[in-house]
Amino acid sequence: MRYTAVQAVSLAELKEQAQRLPDRCGVYLMKDELDVIIYIGKAGNLKRRVGSYFSGSKDVKTHVLVNHVASFDHITTRNEYEALILENTLIKKWKPRYNINLKDGKTYPVIRITNEKFPRIFRTRRIVEDGSEYYGPYPNVTTLDVYLDLIEKLHPLRKCRGPLAGRRHPCLYYHIHRCSAPCVGAVTPEEYARSVAAVRRMLTGSIDELVDDLRRRMDGAAEELQFEQAAKLRDALAAVEYVSRQQEVVDFDDAVRDYVAVVERDGMCSFAVFHMRTGRLIGREMLVAERYDDPADAFEQFLLQYYADQESLPDRLYVPDIVDVGLIERYFREERGSATEVKVPEETRDISILTLARENALEELMKRQHGDRTAAGLEELKLALSLESAPRRIEGFDISQLGGKYSVASMVSFLDGKPDKELYRRFHVKSLNGRVDDFAAMREIIARRYTRVLNESLGRPDLILVDGGRGQVSAARAILCALGFDAVPVVGLAKREEEIYLPETREPLRLPEGSGALRILQHVRDEAHRFATTFNKRLREKDVKLSILEEVDGVGPKRAARLLREFGSLAGIGKADPERIARSGGLPRTVADALIEHLHGSRVGEKGSGESAGERPPA
Repeated sequence: MRYTAVQAVSLAELKEQAQRLPDRCGVYLMKDELDVIIYIGKAGNLKRRVGSYFSGSKDVKTHVLVNHVASFDHITTRNEYEALILENTLIKKWKPRYNINLKDGKTYPVIRITNEKFPRIFRTRRIVEDGSEYYGPYPNVTTLDVYLDLIEKLHPLRKCRGPLAGRRHPCLYYHIHRCSAPCVGAVTPEEYARSVAAVRRMLTGSIDELVDDLRRRMDGAAEELQFEQAAKLRDALAAVEYVSRQQEVVDFDDAVRDYVAVVERDGMCSFAVFHMRTGRLIGREMLVAERYDDPADAFEQFLLQYYADQESLPDRLYVPDIVDVGLIERYFREERGSATEVKVPEETRDISILTLARENALEELMKRQHGDRTAAGLEELKLALSLESAPRRIEGFDISQLGGKYSVASMVSFLDGKPDKELYRRFHVKSLNGRVDDFAAMREIIARRYTRVLNESLGRPDLILVDGGRGQVSAARAILCALGFDAVPVVGLAKREEEIYLPETREPLRLPEGSGALRILQHVRDEAHRFATTFNKRLREKDVKLSILEEVDGVGPKRAARLLREFGSLAGIGKADPERIARSGGLPRTVADALIEHLHGSRVGEKGSGESAGERPPA
């Protein structure tokens, strides 16, 4: 290898210096103005690859990288494989800001079987190089917990640490059948080893044999009238079948296989790794990272970083055709001592699994980008409304009524741009007495809500949104100030022009259509409207049902309400036994018979009641 250095101070000079690089394989190291390495890449042709950064159009992320480059170094190599290994070594050493970084704080737990005469098994996130065996990782912690609980029930291994000699009595775990007590010789080393082997088979996905064994033992226990043991085996069988359902992709190839897919969009890369063991998908990992360079280079960097930390490597690794499979296969052979085959899938089965992995990667990327867009929208909202900080908690209000009847209101709560339905509330408006006055209704609901917040020391929102214009905002603001909530900002969003009304300004604020801030406000406003109108509709439907019941002589408002509460709907009443109707409603039997006849005559009791789904009870 030969090392040279190039120093530059301007983009034009960088471009000129890049043209003097050799037409050889190598690695380039880009630095910022403080001489800090910010990106490391490999190239089959240094002159062409580095020169491409400083000519032609760039995507946004590559443009960001280039803007931070003040100088670059390069190291020539004899071939691309040397460049690949050197690039990986230098990335590990320098950890450049703009290279793929998998250390994003998300470490999935694994199952560890310790390297001891009587091994222990437990969950951990730390890998210790002492000969222990590791299984996983498990992104789905529920599946991991089911595994460990199942292992404790079927193959109880020891829990205690340290030497086993010198103990005279087993601990509590032995007495509750969660340990086989090798410390006191309650199990032979051979029996214990068989249990550990059974655990290994289970963790590698060999569960068909386990299912058959559990079912056979359960049936045998039941035949011998050992019902308690049969029930335990039944529960264990249910747990195994639960785990099996999580392993939804199944084929008949026993080879240890991994499938790695990547999706790139808007400067982000999303990677999905599917682990196939004994013909079953036993786990998957999803990782998302920013990409500042060529997607193929990012994918190669991901593969080398990911498999550098893996205790065991697959027999076959399936990847898309954007990478040089020969280089990656050579890396496994020479650096990891593994005969892993690296292949682009050709058979329909492998193409389907890699496609499924890619779909999962895309879904993960869309979720991550949606979260990023929401955060950006909240920051935009902070600037647009001149708030001190981004409004994490937003509470939205709407009024719904029909000609002065069924006046109700809703409050919805959003946290970080997402509905927090546990905090939704509904209100009966009590002060109007048949009048149509949205401003008065708003004053009442705001007063009731924030008096309760005050009295019960509940959390205050960062922003209050009302559905409407200046009048609704003024009504809400007056009550808030009277309660001492002056510091909580309140705005209104009018539907017609999507204008934002603030208490302090005469002219409404208009945000660009499609802006992140406006989308968040629209979501809160529309959800408050939906919640209020749903409640209003349910009240109207309930009123109609009560009136139908009250048409029968002997059924008054109280009895009608009691019957609806008991049976849930008119259809439920129509299908019920007359004796039960009479007993539940406090009715004479003759009135119950007349009620059923009335409902069937109107055919209401024979059909669905048309009720809407249940909502949270009103405040």
